[in-house]
Amino acid sequence: MKEGTKEDWEIIGGEYRAFAKGLPDRVLDHLRLLDGDFGGFPVDRLEHSLQTATRAHRDGRDEEYVVMALLHDIGDTLGSYNHPEVAASILKPFVSEENYWICQNHGAFQGYYYFHHLGMDQNARDAFKDHEHYEACRVFCEKYDQAAFDPDYKSEPLEFFEPMVRRVMARPRESMYKVAMEEEA
Repeated sequence: MKEGTKEDWEIIGGEYRAFAKGLPDRVLDHLRLLDGDFGGFPVDRLEHSLQTATRAHRDGRDEEYVVMALLHDIGDTLGSYNHPEVAASILKPFVSEENYWICQNHGAFQGYYYFHHLGMDQNARDAFKDHEHYEACRVFCEKYDQAAFDPDYKSEPLEFFEPMVRRVMARPRESMYKVAMEEEA
């Protein structure tokens, strides 16, 4: 890398921008990996994601929130022990600080509904009780996440959400690589 020239990096930057444009497709492809993965639940993880997003959409949440709801568990396949952080890292460049925080911490908040059955601290979310986004995360889990395991719920199909994912992930809000993306514009 230290021997690279401006011309080399212009070529690399062009390739980077072209590759980055495909991020929404790669994210959607990865989300599809949740199809058929039930993990003991009455619906598979993809249906859970669709139900969560559908519930948020039907409740009037904005597109960015709905996309966060759709992708909140996308880390399940690669981050079995830290799936909220994996999902939040994917979303971070594209969403508000609040939506990032909800995604990053929903695991502790979701635990309120079942940790006690596993010998864990049901009130783990209380560690965040003074955080400005505590209530927003609590509401996300209460209204959308914990309720999204209903085999009779009629959720929207993934195709319904694809344009939203593409719009939200079209340009990063914040990223150290944002300047490289803007050079093309």
